[in-house]
Amino acid sequence: MKNFALIGASGYIAPRHMKAIKESDNNLIVAFDPYDGIGIMDSNFPEAHFFTEFELFDSFVDRCQGNEKTKIDYISIASPNYLHYSHIRAALKSRADAICEKPLVLDPKEIEELLVMEKQSGKKVYTILQLRLHDSIVALREKIAEELKENPNKIYEIDLTYITSRGRWYFKSWKGDEAKSGGIASNIGVHFFDMLSWIFGEPKESFVHTKKPDANAGFMRLKNANVRWFLSVNYEHIPEELKARGQRTYRSITINGEEIEFSEGFTDLHTKSYEDILSGGGFGLKEARSSIEMVSSIRKLTPLGLQGQYHPFCTKVLS
Repeated sequence: MKNFALIGASGYIAPRHMKAIKESDNNLIVAFDPYDGIGIMDSNFPEAHFFTEFELFDSFVDRCQGNEKTKIDYISIASPNYLHYSHIRAALKSRADAICEKPLVLDPKEIEELLVMEKQSGKKVYTILQLRLHDSIVALREKIAEELKENPNKIYEIDLTYITSRGRWYFKSWKGDEAKSGGIASNIGVHFFDMLSWIFGEPKESFVHTKKPDANAGFMRLKNANVRWFLSVNYEHIPEELKARGQRTYRSITINGEEIEFSEGFTDLHTKSYEDILSGGGFGLKEARSSIEMVSSIRKLTPLGLQGQYHPFCTKVLS
């Protein structure tokens, strides 16, 4: 049984981390969050210590590290994106491995700095790239790999569409602030970009057609794929036939016109991620680099409007 600490215990994704710690038969010793509405802990780890001030949490972890029974092995990080880098550094300084939510960091330069800290501390930084563990995505990667053995220069035509409706609260929270979240591409798209580059190779070229607070869209050329992508948190962008069915989320990937089905199997991917890490696997800083560079470059690009190879949904945003 390993001992865990959790930073960002009251956020949206925190219950999945608690569930993963519990289902992998490990123990949560302490949690931290500035917000104290944290009743979810009662159904997971009611005996865990809890702090609303980081300094007190940090001191508690430091004391734990002096006792073999209470020693924190892993610090899980589910805090706002812009704090990930600082919280990973704090974990390494505490002599614990870090498990951090995506996006791992906002600036690619921070990956290089963390690689140095990893070496100095002897500890590891892991990130949650859950789509790499999704059965359908793993099967797709194996299929594409076989096809590329036959034809290494094959180029696939891909449309990625992901709309996950968010209310007005979203734009008042840190998620609606690009400086804190990295914007739509970082906040809701980074794991899709990671998945695509994992399967189809490193990015060669990237363009953005629209970049608004509620929607981003663009085109990227990977080693073996051309990708038109559209990401949105605006309910109005969901196709009308799905709205009629009461659907508030739309997730679609087509490859050469064929829909890839992966709508199921998301609920246990954090537990799978933890099990993978604890068994000696996991995805680290180097695996995260490509997708962090992709979303970082998207933030710097000037939108082209309806020019070039734009995603069909762009017409919902641009006229």
